[in-house]
This record gives sequence, C-alpha cells and structure tokens, in this order.
Amino acid sequence: MLLGRLKALHDLAPLILRLVLGLIFIVHGHQKLFGEMDKFIGTVTGRLGMPMFMAYVAAFSEFGGGILLVLGLFTRWAALFISGVMVVAITKIHWHQGLVKGYEFPLSLLAGAITLMILGGGWMSVDKTLVKKEW
Repeated sequence: MLLGRLKALHDLAPLILRLVLGLIFIVHGHQKLFGEMDKFIGTVTGRLGMPMFMAYVAAFSEFGGGILLVLGLFTRWAALFISGVMVVAITKIHWHQGLVKGYEFPLSLLAGAITLMILGGGWMSVDKTLVKKEW
C-alpha cells in the first residue's frame, strides 16, 4: 500500500535530488568563491599541482552548477561538470583518507550527479519547459 503510493510520486525524485545537490554545491562553491578562494587556489596549485585556473573552474562549476540544478536548467550539463569536480576531489584529495571520513561524501555527491545526468531535470524543471519532451 505505502510502496504503491510512493511509486505514484516517482516523478518528484529528480526535483528532490536537484534541490538537495544544488543547495550543497551552491554553499560549497560560494564558500570557495567568496570566502576561501586563496586557500583553495593554494590547494589546487600546491598540493594538487594543477594550474590556478582549475581552482576557478571547480569553484564556478560548484556554484554555477548548483544554481542550475536548483532551477533545473541545463541539468545534465551542470551534473556533468559537477561530476568532473567530484572525480577530481575523490581521486586527488580524499582517496588517501579511505571511504569513511574520506571520500564517502564526495562519492555520494558524484552518485547523485550521475543520477541527474541519466534522469535529467524531470518534469518540474526549466529544462522541461524549454525542451517540451516527455519525462
């Protein structure tokens, strides 16, 4: 009975996932862009050995991608860029710490982003109004 009712609400899943992931990435991107950018640049250039512009790519991908996810605008593209940032975060920053208290959170975010790449923004998204196709 309960599972049958939940199945009727399956179209809400992309919306819930978009809003939660979007909020998380807006907060983390904002923190980098408007608070600790110098520290983040130091991590990217020093510890990771990447060029400085990659710090901006990551921060804008998180902040801008989060906004796009909340709106459901270019959802698959936003999720793709966020997935790239999470792959780098997992492999270059968190991997050596192990799963627990290491890469478990970025891995969860990556799974959510990949899910949105597959599902798209859903019927309650700006994408839906722009593309006009069945979800």
